[in-house]
Amino acid sequence: MRNRWGILAILFVVRLTIAFQFQSVAAVAPLLQQTFGVGLADIGILIGLYFTPGIVLALPGGAIGRTLGDKPTTIAALLLMTAGSLVMATTEVWGWQMAGRLVSGAGGVLLTVQLTKMGTDWFTGKEIATAMAIFVNSWPAGVAISLLVLPAIGTAYGASAVFLTAGALTAIGIVLISLYQSPPGVTVSAAGPGRLDPLALLAVIVAGLIWGLFNVGFAMIFSFGPSLLAERGWSIAAAGSAISLVMWLSVISVPAGGYLADRFKRPLTLATAASLIVAALLAWLPRSDAVITILVLIGLIGGHPAGPIMSLAARVLAPETRAIGMGVFYTLFYAAMMLGPAVAGRLAKSAGTAAVALDLGALTVLACPPLMWLFERIVSVRNRRAQS
Repeated sequence: MRNRWGILAILFVVRLTIAFQFQSVAAVAPLLQQTFGVGLADIGILIGLYFTPGIVLALPGGAIGRTLGDKPTTIAALLLMTAGSLVMATTEVWGWQMAGRLVSGAGGVLLTVQLTKMGTDWFTGKEIATAMAIFVNSWPAGVAISLLVLPAIGTAYGASAVFLTAGALTAIGIVLISLYQSPPGVTVSAAGPGRLDPLALLAVIVAGLIWGLFNVGFAMIFSFGPSLLAERGWSIAAAGSAISLVMWLSVISVPAGGYLADRFKRPLTLATAASLIVAALLAWLPRSDAVITILVLIGLIGGHPAGPIMSLAARVLAPETRAIGMGVFYTLFYAAMMLGPAVAGRLAKSAGTAAVALDLGALTVLACPPLMWLFERIVSVRNRRAQS
């Protein structure tokens, strides 16, 4: 296949499997609590474990891909994801559930790093903004599909069937990625990554924190939202369908936010305003009966900051420092996404309600605007030093 849009479609579906597998735990959290006799704190830990390998693998992920090649690396990652799902589907021991989740997460990290590189290979200089917006949307699409499909499967056939479904989807991803070909003229550089200057490193760390904290806030919706609604008497299937509205609408709001940011040339102003609104909506959700209205608003507004935030690191990274810089960026992201659900689960257990997880999400999103201001200050100082 040599058509770049056909390649993008393959990458979209394959990346979608990561979101689908990640959400497989939260989508049937009440079932897992019943099956294994665990609480919300344990569910939070299991959710967060998916991102734990990212702390170790994000930095060397690009080097692994350069050594093995695009297709072998992605196939190996998908095999890890499939194996993790099979372990979770076939064991009745909670410790093995955690082990399977870690294996799946390791595959998901490698796949994330490599697919991003492959998409960039095909679209550099050719509708890169549009392509990356579509590519990023595979995450909310995967989560939304899982929220619609997995609760029904879990209710009918049990939690094991949910994990088997996730494993089957990653196996399909292996078939799809076998059709992938690298673009003509792409060469792999054997040169090592460049060295980040201190201010660039600090800026990338802040950018990674912003992306991680924003995603923690967003994750609270689909990680603990179903449990919150179940506490109010909603069925698992109805709760999953309601929460999926956020993800479906994000498919629209993510590229819309990128377009608006480019159109009006004020990306951080848009990201700040949207973050403040999302934080308020997250805090309002557990305290209101207007559940559907709030979820629709979060979906329509919550995707707007994604593009501006994802573009931050690129402002301080030269081509020779991009590999190590993005490794640092993703390391912070994965650390936040590992700790966020675990802390939320502990707090929910102490409070006796999943509502506190949404409050934590509101606080993490609220932390993003001051960090955006800090990023701008660091970049301004760095630019002045470079000019002098």
